[in-house]
Amino acid sequence: MLTAARNELLTRVGPGTPMGDLLRRYWQPIGGASELDRTPIKPIRLMGEDLVLYKDRQGTYGLVDRHCSHRRADLAYGWVEDGGIRCGYHGWLFNETGACTEQPYEDTTNPKPSKAGCGVKAYPVRECAGLLWAYMGPQPVPELPVWEPFTWQNGFREIVLADVPCNWFQCQENSIDPVHFEWMHDNWSLRMKGDGESSAPKHLKLKFEEFDHGFVYKRVREGQSEQDRYWTVGRVCLWPNGFYLGRHFEWRVPVDDENTLSVAWFFVRVPKGREPYVQDRVPTWVSPIKGDDGRWITSHVVNQDIVAWVGQGTIADRTRENLRSSDTGITMMRNRFFEEIEAMQAGRDPKGVIRNPNVARCIDLPDMARELNVHGIPLAEFQNDPLLRQRLKEFRHHYGQPPEVRRAFEDAMGISS
Repeated sequence: MLTAARNELLTRVGPGTPMGDLLRRYWQPIGGASELDRTPIKPIRLMGEDLVLYKDRQGTYGLVDRHCSHRRADLAYGWVEDGGIRCGYHGWLFNETGACTEQPYEDTTNPKPSKAGCGVKAYPVRECAGLLWAYMGPQPVPELPVWEPFTWQNGFREIVLADVPCNWFQCQENSIDPVHFEWMHDNWSLRMKGDGESSAPKHLKLKFEEFDHGFVYKRVREGQSEQDRYWTVGRVCLWPNGFYLGRHFEWRVPVDDENTLSVAWFFVRVPKGREPYVQDRVPTWVSPIKGDDGRWITSHVVNQDIVAWVGQGTIADRTRENLRSSDTGITMMRNRFFEEIEAMQAGRDPKGVIRNPNVARCIDLPDMARELNVHGIPLAEFQNDPLLRQRLKEFRHHYGQPPEVRRAFEDAMGISS
């Protein structure tokens, strides 16, 4: 059980808070590059800061303060040009560094107008694997880690976003909680389908380990043994706010203390014989979390997780918990956050910050399905893999996959009707 003060330390992410300062030391995924294809400006809120994400006409990404430094007009209603984003109120132009490069009236009437002090807050943005990443911390900027799955070829990728109305930390704790799969995704799903008799295989054994880029949890369930990859390899709780499950990543990006942006990146290797497959554009879509009746959607895996997250309250009260042995990983992760906050405050790089570009360019992770993801299997063998078999039938992770994304997936897999 945590004290109220320790719970505050874990959950508050605004500028100047210890956790906010820690999370700003890492590159954070903030959306998909394809979101800006039609509309090149997107207002976005990150860790309590109101910002505007944009792509200018030269293809340069920027992330700047939402309000113009002149008279505080909303830059989300400006427009992009070759050199940045222009305010629609009086035409001031800002580039990706936040510098004000044009003030049309002053530039016309004054031969050498000073623009000193007229810039706006700006953060660097990079594209990797179809995702857009932002760094909001101090200089020097660390390397952007390129996880090995981002380098895989011949795969169909998609990015799914969801707006979750609760604190980021209860979402992230889900990433190191294996037993919830048995109950929330298996037993609860069976009950919702009307099967009140069947029960999911029970968890018999758990193990939690730490490594350079997070934690690994390993498990044995009924019908499995310690030779199974769920025990020999396991799944990754990715530091500081991610989850890697072998074919997809999930990140829980703080919007503010009471809201979270769920960002998920999915990969499915095309069947053998369909190479080379090149995906020119990674689609991005937003998953609804409530139905027309106002109730939480419960039909898909991540939607079920969201029910658990928001059900703990806007900010979970951890002073009222009763942790048990299955929560060992959660305790390990919390303690690591406390330790890394202290390291940061002492002037050291916290866990997982990468300064070496040779290390950052391709970082492998424990992966139960690496061979399949890299080398592929024939389409007929998809039926032997329970996850791929399900994926051919439907997208089971998030509710609301757009029909055009489903068609593109079917075309890639060679299963178009």
